[in-house]
Amino acid sequence: MGKRFYFTFILFCFLASALFAKDYHFITVAKDGSGDYRTITAAINSLPMFNYERVVIYIKNGVYNEKIRITQDYVTLKGESKDSTIIEYSQLRTDWIAHEDSIGPAVVNIHADDIVLENLTIENTQPEVGPHAFAVYGKGTRTIIYNCKVLSKGGDTVSLWDYKTGMYYHADCTFEGSVDFVCPRGWCFIKNSKFYELKRIASIWHAGGYKINQKFVLKNCSFDGVKGFQLGRHHYDAQFYLIDCKFSSSMADTPIYRVTYPNNPEKNRPANWGERDYYYNCTREGGNYPWFKNNLITAAGSPSPKEITAAWTFDGKWNPESSNGPSITKYELHKGYVLFYFDEPVTVIGKPVLKSSDGKVFTYNSGAGSDTIRFDCSSEFSKNDLTELKIINDAQVTGTLASIHERLVDFGINQIEN
Repeated sequence: MGKRFYFTFILFCFLASALFAKDYHFITVAKDGSGDYRTITAAINSLPMFNYERVVIYIKNGVYNEKIRITQDYVTLKGESKDSTIIEYSQLRTDWIAHEDSIGPAVVNIHADDIVLENLTIENTQPEVGPHAFAVYGKGTRTIIYNCKVLSKGGDTVSLWDYKTGMYYHADCTFEGSVDFVCPRGWCFIKNSKFYELKRIASIWHAGGYKINQKFVLKNCSFDGVKGFQLGRHHYDAQFYLIDCKFSSSMADTPIYRVTYPNNPEKNRPANWGERDYYYNCTREGGNYPWFKNNLITAAGSPSPKEITAAWTFDGKWNPESSNGPSITKYELHKGYVLFYFDEPVTVIGKPVLKSSDGKVFTYNSGAGSDTIRFDCSSEFSKNDLTELKIINDAQVTGTLASIHERLVDFGINQIEN
């Protein structure tokens, strides 16, 4: 009787564990031990080397004194509170160069695509004003920083440097630093954000010399800092758009400018496309300077202010503001199963069950993390059975590319008509 009870108990525990196992798409970090891990680094290290689906690492309030390196794609770091979930570390770039580690020169080092940083503070706490001190450094594309504070007393606070294909979206953020402290290479769109410059030099910087349509767009942003701070500069070809931005009275009467080295001309970077700085409806406390008068009409294609969106900035290749789920581009009927093809990789949470309007049931089989997923059906079916498909359980199929929205797949008839 005792043995039978023991084995029954073990079997029950095994089944219960399988039934209530935590979905690996969601990981919780808490310093007090109430989550899955106590450190963000441990949570990231738990991920597979090649990650194919969106994983959300939820970080509870606390101060996390650690440097982070992200090499897996499709990772979201989401804080419990922008002001109280803090990732901080003291790191001068020169110190890192002198004593290199495998993590990187910044507090958060991104070497992956489709990374989202949301609802938290990232601060490089080294105390010196001026020297390079990255808070975020990255070489991936489709990076989002959303509703965050990103702070440093040094230069190059936010340095996202995929100069060939880099696309970056930031919104509702506070950025602070000195010397080119937001300095993207490639394409960047920032809106509804605050910039504070700690030194009498340029706040923003851009490198857009790899392709002529690379651009840095800022909409409805505010700029402040020490008296005499400058707005922006560049060393390479660059393209700035400032729409509905506000400047404090502390901003110097210095237009965005190219840095050159008259006494050392071999250091000068190529600049083949001329100065391309465009403004619309920008204002300064205490009076406007002539150099930021409206001139948007002179930009390539003469875009209107309404046309200048995130999707426009990224030349239609990425729209991080879209709430639309992945589209089904086609499907294939096979004996016993159907394949759905999407316009991007999809994340599958749980085991979705689809039901059609005529009662046919299709159960998820495989394909998560790719752009093709398979659903099985135990009865015969035809194209007509694939109408008004809906997920009937708690599972989900969502988009995997970086976005500020959760983007669920719509299996309705309009999505799957071939």
